[in-house]
Amino acid sequence: MSGSNRSEPKRTEPSPSRREILRTGAGALAAFALSPELAALQPPGSRRACKLAIIGVGRQGRSILGELQKIDDAEVAAVADTTPSRLKSGLRRARGATGYASAAELLEKEAGVEAVIVATPTHLHREPALQALEAGKHVYCEAPLASTLEDGRAIAAAARRAGTRFQVGLQGRSNPVYRLARSFARAGTLGDLVNLRAQHNKKTSWRTASSDPAFEEALNWRLDAGKTIGLAGELGTHQFDVIHWFLGRHPVSVRGSGGVHFHRDGREVADSVHCDLGFADGVRMQYTATISNSYGGSYELLSGSNAAIKLAWSHGWMFKEADATTQGWEVYANRQQFHNDQGITLIADATQLAAQDRLKEGVGLPYSSLYYALSDFLRSVTEGEPVACGAAEGLAATAVGILAHRATVTGEEIEISEELLGEG
Repeated sequence: MSGSNRSEPKRTEPSPSRREILRTGAGALAAFALSPELAALQPPGSRRACKLAIIGVGRQGRSILGELQKIDDAEVAAVADTTPSRLKSGLRRARGATGYASAAELLEKEAGVEAVIVATPTHLHREPALQALEAGKHVYCEAPLASTLEDGRAIAAAARRAGTRFQVGLQGRSNPVYRLARSFARAGTLGDLVNLRAQHNKKTSWRTASSDPAFEEALNWRLDAGKTIGLAGELGTHQFDVIHWFLGRHPVSVRGSGGVHFHRDGREVADSVHCDLGFADGVRMQYTATISNSYGGSYELLSGSNAAIKLAWSHGWMFKEADATTQGWEVYANRQQFHNDQGITLIADATQLAAQDRLKEGVGLPYSSLYYALSDFLRSVTEGEPVACGAAEGLAATAVGILAHRATVTGEEIEISEELLGEG
């Protein structure tokens, strides 16, 4: 990592002020922790405009439209959805855009669209993604990549052949706090890795009511055992990918369990799951998810012999062991108390904020992870930057999520081979 071993130059002032000390400390933090790939908290405004289309304007598609409105160089020219009411709702948010009843019609009539965002339900990603790639468009495909290994492999293979930009919506890789934390982990700050843990807790139902029974069935695809990949797939894929990205490797086995513990409304899809993933070196990851309780929210925790890093999407903290080597910057870092533990807050762009005496203002992110992922995609399209998460990485994370879901349904331990994670 660039600059990780540089020491802070000696100061000539005989009696530095507190502000100067803070700046010195933050500079050391930046030299040690910030990787060159760390994205700015706001994307540069000098990029050219990008003409976009969105396929699927349900809940996630509308969230995407909301984030794109914050990015000046994103021009949504067209949207498509097979459901008239959703299409109408999407068009209200994408003012000036043209609406279409299918992806095929949109791609046929909107030749000037440069990039396409696929935000359909997971099990319906394959067809619009392949159509957009065949039309020569850059594609951002929501994650998980697909609900089956077959579909995921087909999409990844098409993306490899297409030669256009293809980004999978695994947002952790675009999150500035996560990029900062990863630079710590990759620099060896954790020491020997001993344990991994992650959870996603949010009390909700995953059920949407509708006066039209046929439409209600389509709305509730996540509760259809023949279509869904459950909590472990839909939610876990994003968090498994964070661990893959930090460690540079994937688990080799997974076992799991799950059940309906609260939402006893006739559903068969578990509302709470537990997975135990094993890595080749013997380290294990515990993953739990529930839509029956919100305590603790969503986070990933990497524990090592020298430190632990906890990531909670908009925030991040590092907890150093008392016997870990001190780098110097810790004295000046912003801290938060967690019961008996004290966490050093991981702040993106710490050097600039420290220079303005605004370190505490930098705790957390001003925008969602989705915003940063979309911004990265636009940058790759308009400036030729590499995508934040390509098809191969997206396929591997999706495969782990699919297999983890399978393990929660069957109760069996499943081996995860490299062949299963790739295009086959």
